[in-house]
Amino acid sequence: MKKVMLVDDEILIRESIRECVDWEKEGFIYCGDAPDGELALPLIEQQLPDILITDIKMPFMDGLELSSVVRQRLPQIKIIILSGHNDFQYAQTALRLGVEDYCLKPFSAADLIQLLHAVSVRIDEEQRLKRRYAYTPEKLFADLCGGLIGTAAAIEAADQLELQLTTSYYAVAILSLSPSDPQDTEIGHEAYRSAQQLLDERLGELQDIFMYKRSRTETVVILKGSLREELSSKMKAFTESLQIKLKAAFNCDLSLSLGNVQDRLQGIHISYLEAEEEKTWKKISKQNKAALWESSFDSLTNRVLPDRNRLVDFLKLGSSKEAPDFIRQFTAEMSSLNWESMYAYYLINDLTLELVLTAKRSFQTGGNTEDLMKDLQQQIRNIASFEECQDYLLTLLEQLWKWRLEGSDKYGELIDKVKLHIRQHYDDDQLSLFEISRHIGVSSSHLSKIFSQETGQTMTEYLTFTRISKAKELLKTTRSKTFEIAFQVGYNDQHYFSNLFKKVTGLTPTEYRKHGFAEDQGRLAREGGSNL
Repeated sequence: MKKVMLVDDEILIRESIRECVDWEKEGFIYCGDAPDGELALPLIEQQLPDILITDIKMPFMDGLELSSVVRQRLPQIKIIILSGHNDFQYAQTALRLGVEDYCLKPFSAADLIQLLHAVSVRIDEEQRLKRRYAYTPEKLFADLCGGLIGTAAAIEAADQLELQLTTSYYAVAILSLSPSDPQDTEIGHEAYRSAQQLLDERLGELQDIFMYKRSRTETVVILKGSLREELSSKMKAFTESLQIKLKAAFNCDLSLSLGNVQDRLQGIHISYLEAEEEKTWKKISKQNKAALWESSFDSLTNRVLPDRNRLVDFLKLGSSKEAPDFIRQFTAEMSSLNWESMYAYYLINDLTLELVLTAKRSFQTGGNTEDLMKDLQQQIRNIASFEECQDYLLTLLEQLWKWRLEGSDKYGELIDKVKLHIRQHYDDDQLSLFEISRHIGVSSSHLSKIFSQETGQTMTEYLTFTRISKAKELLKTTRSKTFEIAFQVGYNDQHYFSNLFKKVTGLTPTEYRKHGFAEDQGRLAREGGSNL
C-alpha cells in the first residue's frame, strides 16, 4: 500500500480527488492534503508519503519550490505535478528537477489512477533492484579497500548492515597462508582447510575488525579503533602467536602485510594499497631467499651468513660518520665470496630487499621504490669485488637515510609551530582547527592529518591536554572558583569544563583541589618532620 499526499490551493480539486478515488481498493493510502507548499512541508515530513501530487501554481510556496525542497530532503518520495496547458513550460522545469511525472488538467479519476499505478510499479522496481544490489558485508569491505565507494555511501551501507564502521583510526592487513617448505608448490587440501579454519576461529575472537576472503590463501582484515598505536601492535602480536601453531601443526607459514594507520574512512584504500605493496615485497624477498638457499649448494660457493638484524638496526639508528667502520666490520666475513657466483648476487640482493623494506616501513617516506629496486639490482649485477660490495652498501645506506631525514624533519617545524600556538592561545575559547591552520598557513584538513600522524593524537586532544594541565595548575596554586578557572583555560561553559575535567583526570575540579591540598599538607608535614 503506497501512501499518497495531495497539495493544491483549490479546495474543490482536493475534495474531488480525495472522494472520487477508492484509495484502498486501488492499493493506496490517502494520507492527507494541504493548500500550499509551506503548509504541506511539515505534513510531508511527518507522514513520509511514497507519492506526492502537487499543483504548480500556489500561493506562499509553489509546486516547483516544494518539489525542489522535497527532492533535497526526502529524495525517495516520487512527485507528480498537476499542470494546466498554459503551465506546461513549468512542468518541463519540474521534470528537470527530478519530478517523476506530470498530469495535465483537466483530468479524470481514471487518468490519475493510471498514473499512480505506473509510478507505483517504478517504486516496486527500484526497491527490487535495491534489494538485489544491496551490499553484503564482504562486498562493502572489498569496495572500501578498492576505493570503489565514497564515505557517505559506505556509512549508509554499514548502517543497513548494522555494522559500526566509523571510528578514529583504520588500518588494513593482508594475512597469507603458504607452505613452510619452499619445495612445496602449494598447501595440501586438508592441511590448508584445517589451517584456514584455525585462522578464521582466531580472527573471530578479535574485536574491532572486519574481514573478507580475497583468495583461497589470503584474508584481508580491516582494523579499527580509537588508539592509533594499538592497531598494528595488536595484529603483529596475533600473527606471531598463531604462526608458531600453524607451522607446527600444518607446516604452514602465516605472513602479515600491514598498511599504515589512517584517520579517515577513505584512508582504508590507502592502507590497503600499502599492505598490498608490502605483500609484493615480501613475496619477492621470499623468492630471493629460496634462490639464495638453492645457490648455496654450489660446490664453488663459499657460504656466509651475515647478521641481517644488525644491519637493519644500523639503518634505523646509525649515522654517516659511523657507516664506514660499521660496513668494514659487517662485511669482513664476505671477503672470501666468489663474486662471479649467483650466491653472491642473491645474498646482496637479499640484504638490499631487507634494507629497502625496513626503510619503507620505518621512515614512511621515499619515492618510487619499484624504480629504485630496478636501479639497485642493476648495480648489484655489476659488483665484481669485495671493495665494490662495500661501496655499494655504503651508498645504499646513504640513499635510505635521506628517507629517514625526510621523515624526521619534514613536519617537525610545522608541528612545533602548532604546539607553540596552542600553548600561547589555549585560553581563547574561539581557538579551533580552522583558526590554527589559518595562522600556520596550511589547509585545515592537511594540518589535521599531519598532526595526527606525527604525534599520535589529534589537535583537539592536544588542546584539551594543554587546557586541563593548566587548569590543574590553577586549582593547586590559586583560590579561583571553578567557573573562573574554566574561563581562564578557554571554556565558557562551567558544566562542560567540569565534565571534561573529570573525564580526563577521574576527579571533579573540586575533588582535585582537595586532593592536591591534602598532598601538599602531607608533603609539608614530611618536610617539617625531617627538619626536626
